[in-house]
Amino acid sequence: MIRLSLADIANAVGGRLHRAQGSEVVTAGVEFDSRKIQPGGLFVAVPGERVDGHDFAAPAVRAGAVGVLAAKEVDAPAVVVPPVPVAERSSVMALAGDTDGSGAAVLAALAKLARHVVDRLPQLTVVGVTGSSGKTSTKDLIKQLLEPVGPTVAPPGSFNNELGHPWTVLRADTGTRHLVLELSARGTGHIANLCQAAPPRIGAVLNVGHAHLGEFGSQEAVAEAKGELVEALPEDGVAILNADDPLVAAMAERTRARVVFVGENPKAHVRAENIEVDEQARPRFTLVTEQGEAPVALPLHGEHQVGNALVAAAVALQLGVPLEQVAERLNAVQRLSARRMEVARTPDGITVVNDAYNANPESVRAALKTLAAMTRGRPGRAWAVLGPMAELGQAEAEAYDEIGRLAVRLNIERLVVVGEQARVMHQAASLEGSWGEESTLVPDVDAAVALLRAELRPGDVVLAKASNSAGLWRVAEALLGEGGGAA
Repeated sequence: MIRLSLADIANAVGGRLHRAQGSEVVTAGVEFDSRKIQPGGLFVAVPGERVDGHDFAAPAVRAGAVGVLAAKEVDAPAVVVPPVPVAERSSVMALAGDTDGSGAAVLAALAKLARHVVDRLPQLTVVGVTGSSGKTSTKDLIKQLLEPVGPTVAPPGSFNNELGHPWTVLRADTGTRHLVLELSARGTGHIANLCQAAPPRIGAVLNVGHAHLGEFGSQEAVAEAKGELVEALPEDGVAILNADDPLVAAMAERTRARVVFVGENPKAHVRAENIEVDEQARPRFTLVTEQGEAPVALPLHGEHQVGNALVAAAVALQLGVPLEQVAERLNAVQRLSARRMEVARTPDGITVVNDAYNANPESVRAALKTLAAMTRGRPGRAWAVLGPMAELGQAEAEAYDEIGRLAVRLNIERLVVVGEQARVMHQAASLEGSWGEESTLVPDVDAAVALLRAELRPGDVVLAKASNSAGLWRVAEALLGEGGGAA
């Protein structure tokens, strides 16, 4: 973060000083977890489900914070921010536990502070990524392609809402050249607000799927929200759009920026040809661009990673990275974020695929296809341990039915469905394949682990996939043990 006095911060967010002179200077980053505060940092007091950050203001200052960004007076030097009118709070993602609007006030102020910092960094190029699935993996790829040509800041994991987004922006300083952000939404206007905090010059939309369909109601409504990213781009900006997704391709009409299409579509400016996957489902393809062609062998698992790589390549090419270097770096990328196609092996030869950070119908289909590719032609069995997919609304039963039937069609030998909410998945698999014990419904993670430990044998491959709230990552960790396994 750039150096700012508490007076500077108060002016930027429209707040007032409390128990502070204003000359105190913030020299480190912002933190909303008082346990992570660094000397010279700024503590952001936000309410949570169980505790209120305002109660930790004084301990944060004792730990080294210069001051606190707060919605009410605290027992510490602070910038107290103005409230957000009730009518405007719906435009800010609600924080669990924000019963009095203090969370909305702090989030609004944090966004203003982020914009203040971005405006003082003219050398900075902001890259935004959105889509129903693949945002985090794509953001990680872009970061790795851009780092060699200039200091790059990107969020850890999925810091992609009104709290994690400005938190990431405030990691940028005068040396930063690229700021790579992922943007999520649970309603109309959320992405537009995030773009106000850090106006992007390059914006990429990956896909429009069924994630958060319970909130939006239809894929068309999801597309309307995701397209807010390209609407925010300036005339000299670049919109990178998936040519293989009609709802995304149509967003070309919603932007002033120059459009670059990516995908397998022959009309895409950056496309993949001759796609193949090896015995570990790692894709190889020819990267075809207006600058030429280059072979790419991704060291990541899953053919769906090809689309993510094309977006990352398009971003890098737009920022002047030569094609040969783009391909070379794609060949050497690593998985940076946990529980996303995380492949490890137990000492007795069982392969565990931990993809349990999140799940929607599109990402589960991609994971099942990866599992099938990893076991095709090999003696081991494919085990899919699947759980609930959150926020699907009225589309839930149909989505579970499709996934259950797909598992059978892909010749997945064993399906373990975890939780009563996903029962339809188990029923659909049984109907599709006239299965008996091939599909099993278990009540919880512990039951799934017990079943697997009793029946797995060397050479088997186990996929764990569900929405994060289901905790199916615990299946993978239990099989691997505390020491994990060899990649």
